[in-house]
Amino acid sequence: MSRPRGWSNWSGSVRCEPNWCSEPVTLEEIQSEVLRAAEEGERLRVIGGGASFAPLCWTDDNHMSLRRFTGIEAADVQRNRVWVRAGTRLGRLYEMLAERDLALENGPSIDWPTIGGAIATAAHGSGMACGNLSSFVTGLRLVLADGSVRVCSREREPALFDAARVSLGALGVVTHVELQCVDHYRLRMSSRRASFGETVTRLTELRRDHRNLELHWFPYANIVRQRFGDETREFPDRPLGRQALRGLFYDQVVMRSMRTLARRSPQAAEYAGKLLAARIPAENIVLGAEHAYRLPRRTRVQQLEYAIPIEHAGETLRQLERVVRALDFRVHVPVEIRFVRRDDAWLSPQYERDSVCITLPAYRDRPHSDYYAAATELFDRVDGRPHWASAHDKTVVELRTLYPRFDDFCRLRAELDPRGLFLNPHLARLFGASLR
Repeated sequence: MSRPRGWSNWSGSVRCEPNWCSEPVTLEEIQSEVLRAAEEGERLRVIGGGASFAPLCWTDDNHMSLRRFTGIEAADVQRNRVWVRAGTRLGRLYEMLAERDLALENGPSIDWPTIGGAIATAAHGSGMACGNLSSFVTGLRLVLADGSVRVCSREREPALFDAARVSLGALGVVTHVELQCVDHYRLRMSSRRASFGETVTRLTELRRDHRNLELHWFPYANIVRQRFGDETREFPDRPLGRQALRGLFYDQVVMRSMRTLARRSPQAAEYAGKLLAARIPAENIVLGAEHAYRLPRRTRVQQLEYAIPIEHAGETLRQLERVVRALDFRVHVPVEIRFVRRDDAWLSPQYERDSVCITLPAYRDRPHSDYYAAATELFDRVDGRPHWASAHDKTVVELRTLYPRFDDFCRLRAELDPRGLFLNPHLARLFGASLR
């Protein structure tokens, strides 16, 4: 089955017109489509929810959507593990797990990416006790360029497993993901406003005292929204209760108003940002794990994110604050600051180091290249690793110095896909490969 030509990611920053988009419903159909593209000398990229800000899925050849290849295929109740089809959206996955009295240990603030796309780029939530989504993976099934199916885990083909957990879709089509779950839980989600200086000074304490910690910093207002998540046995509130609706109103009306002001007058937008930061609605609500992490994201922006070693968190944020003020960047969208535990996936930005992830959103139609360039220079000084789905400028030369197992990944990729069936120009640049 083919969908009409023309595709763009969520933010609208990447657009392409593939010749063909298949929507397989069985593993055999996935294999057949891979073999067809390979035999015709074309290329194939799998698309998920379109959450990436980088051109990971750009192609003028073939797209494959797994939106019809979804659901939990098997569950191991003794070990709290489930096998999930890769096209399953995170929000739906959370609901299906809750029906089985299970949950993921943590989750990102957007729930519409697919589980296949989320692990391919090491999507993450926030909380020093938790890793990214890829760290919850205990097994993978993928279709390689020759149409064969490989299953890997820590015990079975461990090198492929360590590479494929964060692969950018460059090793093959991940069709199934086995996830380590935990018993279902509830979180009390609360928030408070604090100054930037107080927040940075207390970073270590805040990380230690709360299971989940996420920060939203309004640079010109000198205000940070501190958002906490702590486990509780209290009964949950309604997800669409009064507080949730207030938050939805804030996102839809307030943030969109800021975008309109930013287009018309940077000074007016700055004033509005200060006013709105001071009026951020407080949060104090108990939610089940399937609802706790989601934050509405309806304002479409571009994003740059870097993961830096946790020991450099405070000083890097202070330097970023000084740069924003000194160069008078008009930062109209709050900077997001999250914390992620180390892991051992070869291409994970958190590979072998606890990290603070600093995300710089910006309106695509407002100048932001100088802002991103200055921030990138700061992050580079402390060996920052860009989020694979963000709008970074790194190439194979820099990536080789940032990831100890980068060359191992490139060798394995070339072995599994020597013709580059699963590549596009962006991935070829990242991995130093040629498009034959």
